[in-house]
Amino acid sequence: MGTAVSAIRPMYSEDVGDVVTLEQSHQPRPWSEQVFRDELAAENRVYVVAEESGAVIGFGGVMIIGDEAHVTNLLVAADMRERGTGRALMVEMIEAAIARGARHLTLEVHKENQAARSLYSRMGMAPVGIRPRYYGDEDALILWAHDIDTPGYLESLR
Repeated sequence: MGTAVSAIRPMYSEDVGDVVTLEQSHQPRPWSEQVFRDELAAENRVYVVAEESGAVIGFGGVMIIGDEAHVTNLLVAADMRERGTGRALMVEMIEAAIARGARHLTLEVHKENQAARSLYSRMGMAPVGIRPRYYGDEDALILWAHDIDTPGYLESLR
């Protein structure tokens, strides 16, 4: 595993073009520029980007509703994976969600995405169910982590 990403920072509207390009190159059904702009404008969303040498190499988003945080997306450029970028993005989003009152974390992940499942497992997330045909004809696992606002949980991420 290489070194960690150089910077994690909030996503700005100026980043949307780079994020859309990254999403289109890696996702079978990418979000549009307008969807990302709408997400950035929503008060209960937090979006962050990973940047290296001035280039966006990854991004993630979380929606906070009450005491629950739902990861809407997490993506790292294929040639930049295995360097801790996904973990760094997740930690940043979790800390922001906790600051906004979140106590629990959830997301959906493709059943076959072993790398993502391994990351989420290391972050204390466990499968609780299946969302049939969430990815077109393929199912997603529903993962949860509870009590993310406790010092023990946050310490385990650092």
